[in-house]
Amino acid sequence: MNKSRGFTLIELMVVIAIIAVLTALAAPSFKTMLQSSNMTSAVNSFLADIRYARSESIRRGGGVGMCPSTDSEVSTASCSGAAGWSGGWIVFHNLNNDSARSSNEPLLRVQGPVTSVNAITADSMTIFQFTATGRLNLSSTTQLTFGSSPDYATDVQRVVCVGMGGRARIGIDSDGKTTGNASCTNDQ
Repeated sequence: MNKSRGFTLIELMVVIAIIAVLTALAAPSFKTMLQSSNMTSAVNSFLADIRYARSESIRRGGGVGMCPSTDSEVSTASCSGAAGWSGGWIVFHNLNNDSARSSNEPLLRVQGPVTSVNAITADSMTIFQFTATGRLNLSSTTQLTFGSSPDYATDVQRVVCVGMGGRARIGIDSDGKTTGNASCTNDQ
């Protein structure tokens, strides 16, 4: 008698059904993991650049600005608050302290459009102008929200707080978590 080797059609269908069920269960959490990773990357890029702008301002004796820019990847990049921060941003040496970039003011850093996050919205302030002590000319803390509904759930969204002292941090909600419900109260 010959023994056949291999799988029967029923065994193959059972294995395919198990794989389909496992894939269906894993896909939503994989999407959340990808969104969370993209969010972390965008927030870290922003925090690194605003901290760089602050340190350069202290090093240069003031006059460093950071602003949103839609044309951030060209040498003639300028501030463009209408597009918001998700269109990219520039850090520049603001020689005349006029809160705008002139053609003779050197670019220090450039961030192209942030395509991994659907929106970066600020509650106020379209330019961060640092003084020689690293402080900002703000009357209150500025809050930037990374991500928006329905594309990003609240627990994936992040809030960045930029205080009057020029320091930036990730906001924390009442439960101690870094979600879109975070608040920037008590920042200096």
